Amino acid sequence: MGDDSEWMKLPVDQKCEHKLWKARLNGYEEALKLFQKIDDEKSPEWSKYLGLIKKFVTDSNAVAQLKGLEAALAYVENAHVAGKTTGEVASGVVNKVFNQPKARAKELGVDICLMYIEIEKGEAVQEELLKGLDNKNPKIIVACIETLRKALSEFGSKIISLKPIIKVLPKLFESREKAVRDEAKLLAVEIYRWIRDALRPPLQNINSVQLKELEEEWVKVSSAAPKQTRFLRSQQELKAKFEQQQAAGGDGDGGDDDEEEEAVPQVDAYELLEAVEILSKLPKDFFEKIEAKKWQERKEALEAVELLVKNPKLESGDYADLVKALKKVVGKDTNVMLVALAAKCLAGLASGLRKKFGQYAGHVVPTILEKFKEKKPQVVQALQEAIDAIFLTTTLQNISEDVLAVMDNKNPTIKQQASLFIARSFRHCTPSTLPKSLLKPFCAALLKHINDSAPEVRDAGFEALGTALKVAGEKAVNPFLADVDKLKLDRIKECAEKVELVYGKKTGAAEKKEGKPVAGKTPALSGSAGDKEIKDAAAKPGPQKKAPAVKPGGPPKKSKPAAAAGTGGAGAKGKKGPETKEIFESELSIEVCEEKAAAVLPASCIQQLDSGNWKERLASMEEFQKTVELMERSEMPCQALVRMLAKKPGWKETNFQVMQMKLHIVALIAQKGNFSKTSAQVVLDGLVDKVGDVKCGSNAKEAMTAIAEACQLPWTAEQLVAMAFSQKNPKNQSETLNWLSNAIKEFGFSGYVFQEKLESKCFLSWAEDLLFLESAVRTSAITLLGVMYLYVGPPLRMFFEDEKPALLSQIDAEFEKMQGQTAPAPTRGISRNSGGSGDDGEEEEQEDVGNDVVDLLPRTDIGDKITAELVAKIGDKNWKIRKEGLDEVTSIINDAKFIQPNIGELPAALKSRLNDSNKILVQQTLSILQQLATAMGPNIKQHVKNLGIPVITVLGDSKNNVRAAALATVNAWAEQTGMKEWLEGEDLSEELKKENPFLRQELLGWLADKLPTLRSVPSDLLLCVPHLYSCLEDRNGDVRKKAQDALPFFMMHLGFEKMAKATGKLKVLLQHEVGWHLMLAIACTKAYVLHCFLILWVWGFLFLFPQGVQGKKVLNKPTLKEDDDKSGPIFIIVPNGKEQRMKDEKGLRVLKWNFTTPRDEYIEQLKTQMSSCVAKWLQDEMFHADFQHHNKALAVMIEHLENEKDGVISCLDLILKWLTLRFFDTNTSVLMKTLEYLKLLFNMLSQEEYHLTENEASSFIPYLIIKVGEPKDVIRKDVRAILNRMCLIYPASKMFTFIMEGTKSKNSKQRAECLEELGCLVGSHGMNVCQPTPGKALKEMAAHIGDRDNTVRNAALNTIVTVYNVHGDQVFKLIGNLSEKDMSMLEERIKRSAKRPSAAPVRQAEEKPQRIQNISANASMLRKGPAEDMSSKLNQNRNMGSHSEAAHTVPREFQLDLDEIENDNGTVKCEMPALVQHKLDDIFEPVLIPEPKIRAVSPHFDDMHSNTASTINFVISQVASGDINTSIQALAQIDEVFRQEDKAEAMSGHIDQFLIATFMQLRLIYNTHMADEKLDKDEIVKLYSCIIGSMISLFQIESLAREASTGVLKDLMHGLITLMLDSRVEDLEEGEQVIRSVNLLVVKVLEKSDQTNILSALLVLLQDSLLATASSPKFSELVMKCLWRMVRLLPETINSINLDRILLDIHIFMKVFPKEKLKQCKSEFPIRTLKTLLHTLCKLKGPKILDHLTMIENKNESELEAHLCRVMKHSMDQTGSKADKDTEKGASRIEEKASKAKVNDILAEIFKKIGSKENTKEGLAELYEYKKKYSDADIEPFLKNSSQFFQSYVERGLRLIETEREGKGRIASSTGISPQMEGTCVPVSTHTVTSSIGNTNGEEVGPSVYLERLKILRQRCGLDNAKVLDIVRLLNACGWTCQEDRPPLTSLLSKPAVPTVASSTDMLHSKLSQLRESREQYQHLDLDSNQTHSSGIGTTTASPSSAAANIDDLKKRLERIKSSRK
Repeated sequence: MGDDSEWMKLPVDQKCEHKLWKARLNGYEEALKLFQKIDDEKSPEWSKYLGLIKKFVTDSNAVAQLKGLEAALAYVENAHVAGKTTGEVASGVVNKVFNQPKARAKELGVDICLMYIEIEKGEAVQEELLKGLDNKNPKIIVACIETLRKALSEFGSKIISLKPIIKVLPKLFESREKAVRDEAKLLAVEIYRWIRDALRPPLQNINSVQLKELEEEWVKVSSAAPKQTRFLRSQQELKAKFEQQQAAGGDGDGGDDDEEEEAVPQVDAYELLEAVEILSKLPKDFFEKIEAKKWQERKEALEAVELLVKNPKLESGDYADLVKALKKVVGKDTNVMLVALAAKCLAGLASGLRKKFGQYAGHVVPTILEKFKEKKPQVVQALQEAIDAIFLTTTLQNISEDVLAVMDNKNPTIKQQASLFIARSFRHCTPSTLPKSLLKPFCAALLKHINDSAPEVRDAGFEALGTALKVAGEKAVNPFLADVDKLKLDRIKECAEKVELVYGKKTGAAEKKEGKPVAGKTPALSGSAGDKEIKDAAAKPGPQKKAPAVKPGGPPKKSKPAAAAGTGGAGAKGKKGPETKEIFESELSIEVCEEKAAAVLPASCIQQLDSGNWKERLASMEEFQKTVELMERSEMPCQALVRMLAKKPGWKETNFQVMQMKLHIVALIAQKGNFSKTSAQVVLDGLVDKVGDVKCGSNAKEAMTAIAEACQLPWTAEQLVAMAFSQKNPKNQSETLNWLSNAIKEFGFSGYVFQEKLESKCFLSWAEDLLFLESAVRTSAITLLGVMYLYVGPPLRMFFEDEKPALLSQIDAEFEKMQGQTAPAPTRGISRNSGGSGDDGEEEEQEDVGNDVVDLLPRTDIGDKITAELVAKIGDKNWKIRKEGLDEVTSIINDAKFIQPNIGELPAALKSRLNDSNKILVQQTLSILQQLATAMGPNIKQHVKNLGIPVITVLGDSKNNVRAAALATVNAWAEQTGMKEWLEGEDLSEELKKENPFLRQELLGWLADKLPTLRSVPSDLLLCVPHLYSCLEDRNGDVRKKAQDALPFFMMHLGFEKMAKATGKLKVLLQHEVGWHLMLAIACTKAYVLHCFLILWVWGFLFLFPQGVQGKKVLNKPTLKEDDDKSGPIFIIVPNGKEQRMKDEKGLRVLKWNFTTPRDEYIEQLKTQMSSCVAKWLQDEMFHADFQHHNKALAVMIEHLENEKDGVISCLDLILKWLTLRFFDTNTSVLMKTLEYLKLLFNMLSQEEYHLTENEASSFIPYLIIKVGEPKDVIRKDVRAILNRMCLIYPASKMFTFIMEGTKSKNSKQRAECLEELGCLVGSHGMNVCQPTPGKALKEMAAHIGDRDNTVRNAALNTIVTVYNVHGDQVFKLIGNLSEKDMSMLEERIKRSAKRPSAAPVRQAEEKPQRIQNISANASMLRKGPAEDMSSKLNQNRNMGSHSEAAHTVPREFQLDLDEIENDNGTVKCEMPALVQHKLDDIFEPVLIPEPKIRAVSPHFDDMHSNTASTINFVISQVASGDINTSIQALAQIDEVFRQEDKAEAMSGHIDQFLIATFMQLRLIYNTHMADEKLDKDEIVKLYSCIIGSMISLFQIESLAREASTGVLKDLMHGLITLMLDSRVEDLEEGEQVIRSVNLLVVKVLEKSDQTNILSALLVLLQDSLLATASSPKFSELVMKCLWRMVRLLPETINSINLDRILLDIHIFMKVFPKEKLKQCKSEFPIRTLKTLLHTLCKLKGPKILDHLTMIENKNESELEAHLCRVMKHSMDQTGSKADKDTEKGASRIEEKASKAKVNDILAEIFKKIGSKENTKEGLAELYEYKKKYSDADIEPFLKNSSQFFQSYVERGLRLIETEREGKGRIASSTGISPQMEGTCVPVSTHTVTSSIGNTNGEEVGPSVYLERLKILRQRCGLDNAKVLDIVRLLNACGWTCQEDRPPLTSLLSKPAVPTVASSTDMLHSKLSQLRESREQYQHLDLDSNQTHSSGIGTTTASPSSAAANIDDLKKRLERIKSSRK
């Protein structure tokens, strides 16, 4: 029972860890209740149990474990921090729960795993479960499989990754245990339910019986799509929807089929397979055999390949040679059996590689198509399989040129197979992947095939066209089938109905949607109403529709819908007008025409048509017109009517009125009837005749326009122009051209339509011919060219480059007029031509406008001219021949002007020239590529990947002119191709990844120009973002600037969210900097600064203080998930792991780490060893193929080095081995990062006093020594530095052996460096380091004196000289016999060195004080105002420091010889030297801080904007700038404002903003600038000075200082204390001064801020620092010292403090840190600090303090109230004992107290008095009395936790009191000089400014000691030591030997000197001791509780009053000495 009573009292979390199982059981039960009670998932209570949950599930007691599992389940379900425990708990469940016999335990284990999956930790759980499958215990395996099955069943395949599970399934089926096999079968069935047949290939190799059983089970699986039944926390919307469906009883199932289908991801079996590497498995003689003459050998080679390519998934690699060999067999082998075999191999390769085979498709397809001439079925089938497989790896567009090339082949078999291939390919297409630009050439070629004489070719053509019709829809294909007769059209439709598409459902849906807009009409091709009308009107049936005119250049408009359309009612009701039907009809005889005309025209009208009387003819025309106007479209026989109009006199009509009306009727017929081209041919000639007529010309043009609208402009224009120029009438020619110019503007310029009839260049040929005619025609022609230029653009001019200059200048002038103008929107042809919705139209429009220019330009095929000889020339070794080849290519392109895409092997040849060593040829190649882009037009886009991207690589060239040419080339290409092709894929991101500053800046500049012009970009642009971020941090300024310029445009397209998300993958150090750039990018797009500042403020909190926003939904889920994935330690401590690895290596169970270059087996071995003790994500980075990932890994390792010291040491052998691999990398940045990490690593190891094991040393040091021979100085320097540091953790003698081995290297630099390092070792450690013996070692070193390399010789000589300096002449004996030459060189070098063996230590002794002197001189600088003054002051002090170092070195003969003084026991009498009179007043002046200088205010703030607040916001936002100069300027401006009282108030309301920006800048310096080795550290000091200066200015203005809020003050104090603790700052030249300035600033912050806010901030900061595991103890200590300072200020500030808030903060602190927890802290300072604070508050407020607990909600829970009551009671007791206040009666007071209180309380009270400023003397007196009365009293416990300074102070005070009481310390009245006092020598602490008076032996210390102390005092107060020189001279005059550059103070104190002149030194000793005492007393009062990292918070000012009183006595004394000497 006694035991029970003990553990029952414990808190819950301690019970859960108790050794008694009953206690644990009780703890688990209470924890379960507690977990169910806590409502807030973010309650701090959860964090207490973070480390215990694993113990809950792995409890050794079964009963307790069961209850622990229940509690763990509740914890995982409810706690927001539960995710952090996933790995360890899931592992515990697998290993310790799944093997339990109790079913309940297993159920709970499964539930816990599923709950972890629910809280988004599925990956970690799945990983542990998969590990469990390797366990030896079958129970665990079964449970793991069952858990995986349940997880998949409930969460679905989207959340549970199937690939790793399927990978292990075959292994499970092979298990010996039946239970495992049965459970595996159930899992396989469940997987099949989700992915169906995709599971079959991975399981094809399992036991046939098992496979059969599985097949049977699979058949039973329901065909309904499975649904997710359990949802993640982030899927609550899905969950709600699912529950609604369940509640509705499944009603919603039917309606949501599509959605459900989408919800279940379609899994490709290919993705589940493991890729197989086959290239290395090819027979070694494969390429010889495949070329063999014997077909059997070739067959063997092919069979070997066939076997390998049967693997369904192949690993990517370079298959070019293999594909080339197989292609050769297919194309040229005479044995058809081998052709079929090679085709099968190609098919296998294409199937196994998929998209990765796409790059080879273009080479193979033409060969396969040509080989279809073979007629053997097995060959044809193999070729079909091959080309079908290859098609799936590429796109139809990529191979279209090759396929179209064989469509005109003479061999019918090839044509047939090509058509069948097209048909099969179309089946894989969708309407979006089969655009009009592709359909058009294919349909044109297939139309020829359906008219072919061979029936098999026709059938294949029909099938292909039918497939196209089914895929693309009738609307897209109909325009190309306009000339096809009815029978063939029916055949095509019949084929279309039979086609089954790969994407069947989707196509159907597309067709369905297509049909909707034309509701109420029959599909066009199924016999529409229009067709019926035409059949009635025409003699011959079968007129077909022509393609609708494609959208012209402008956007679609609704102008003139009715007039232009002229359609019947049914069509007009729809939203879109009816499609244009281009009518073809056969020519009718005149008799038929008359018969048809007679049926519709009045008889009188027909009779009068050819009357001789013009009036009758006019009347006839009027009747004709009326009849036509009233006639319906379907009734109008157009051809008959126009033939009647052409009847004599026809177009030769002489009366202009009749002619005008006749022309008007032609226009009416064309507008109102179904006007065909046949009808148009009848009238066009007459129209051309009359177009030049003055009176009839306008009517003729009207008729021409109407005909153009009916028959399409391109055809009409061609006919009219041809007819006009067949005549000789220039007027007609000119007017025809004028009409055409106007018509193009009205109809638009559709290149697609023009190209149909103008492929023969005629449209432009007559444009050229016109220019030779008379001026009117030429003018019209030039005007026409100008209109065409609006649509075609600059390529149009290329047709006229050969014209005469005069003519060309006219054309250029016309083109110039058109520059900048846009083509007008078309007004005609719209209603009839509109066939799609607006959106579709716009897309088509863009595509077609792009094609206009292409199709108009006749292109030449230059493929035949690109011969093998020309390609060989271009690749020749001789640059002149290469140039000839390039010149030939230039002339070929120039001659052709416009070329087809087929350019043979030219791309590969030109690509190789882009890397030419001859830059002239590179430029010529770029020029050719520019020509190529212009000549090929948009077709160049197919060469972007293989030629365009290499051009971008050239942007990285070091020569400006080459880069400029490359940029011009890229722009020329982009103009033709658009940007889509460039931005798709990973090519651009790969280029940006290259760390070439030229490439980066040019590419980013190009993107910054192009991206703003794009409406949309491919999603692949996101791949460039990480590299863009790295460019923002590039060391090159131009790269950074270009990256900043491009950033807004990336954000414009990708959005802020994606850009911000991409920062999650960056190093923590870079996140803030990139975040800042993103904010600037937003600022570029926003016009106002405040918006930018607010976002910046939020961003700063997200990046700088992620712990501050934990749990708040600020970041989106994926980012949080990524962060969680990478949380936790990176190195896992495996007990005895390192020892086991050493045993394995020793026992040769693994490879010994010894190699010349690392082989794959070593890397794999290391990877395996690391898998158990390195975080998986880090291991992936470490072993990634890309060096940038190695850099990331090293950055992470550096970041975690301090926090994971134990983990690093446990894995040190593996880390060092991995680092040796990095030594073999060629990338310099990785090597530099590796060396940086090594320096930090060895520093840490030496601090931890770790010593390398032999195994670690032998596997690392030899490889490090190799790098000492690197050609780069910076690397050699780093390696040498690392070797020096290694001597701290590994014996130098053993290092010597490794370095000696390094001297045997072939690398002369390595030999030289190793020899130098050996010399350093001997110089530092003596001859004992030489191994195996000094003799042997020296002989080996001396052998290098004769080395052929001068550097090695010098290094060897220097090393021997170093040994000589240490060891003397004995060296010559040790090195043995040398050649005369070598010996003479050595002797000469020794003479020249002229150094004795004893010189080395002397030099070291001299160097040390010099360094101290330099630091002290630099440290004396104080802040003098703004940044400029600061900078100049820094430089001034630096120069002074270096000068004094050189100038004040004291010669040896004048130095103090301590040994001699020590040995001289007698008093030496000597004559007194003459004294020089000196003014000593300055010695006793108080130490004051100089006033800062204030500069004149800059005019910036005098001319402030009207909106002052926005200006201040802007300047404040610049404070946090990543650019140091910008920040300094902003700080200087703000500092100016603070310094002027009248303007400082303007900052009111902006203080928090300013402080936030400031500590963000401090964080930026800490994280980024300080880590940047390239950055000048003076700049950093300057920035620090400006920050501190401006903040001191702020905190001198109390009204503004009080505006700072608690949160901001907390962050500010955090930043300042972090800065004080930054060891890197100390290393800076001005580091000490910076830290002193920070001390001063901290004091100002504490004193001037709102006292409530600062006290609250310090309490919260202390709480956070104690909670943070990574926090330094020093940090907490400094926070507590700040709190002590605040406690001392409380008496003055108590009335201004909001005590309620402070007590609430203390309450929260005590709640987080109960008394028991505080006692567990390593230091007792936190609890003492808290008690001191509360005691002071109680003392000041008395019982009223209890009235200030109003803000504490539940006082009963609080320990605070009880504590306050105790303190109050104690203080009440104490007050009763303080009746007697008389300070003279200390003993009686002590007796009173002793009778009332305990001894400890008395001593505590006494020490409290000593510690206070007011009562310190009283306290010392009481302590003296107490010690006297109770001699056995032990005051040691009260002193041991105080500082060294305080202890010394107490001891000194007690001695002083003793001497006063006993009469020993009375001062002689005649001189005023006190005798020497006894004292104790106290070592000087880094935190104190204290020293001793003498020592216990009563020996005096020389004045040098006091001078040194005086110098230290003056330096710490920021004053120079110039006046100290006077004292030096004074003392020298007194006979003392004083030097300025003395050894350290401690060495002087250890050997005290004996004075030679007692009388003079007595006086000086006394005065200086008075000065010291007065100063130290003052310092004690001010500094005792405020010591800081370097010199204490606050500044020390001395009070010289006590010393100044005796100045006169001192002067008299000196005069007396002087006179006695005379």
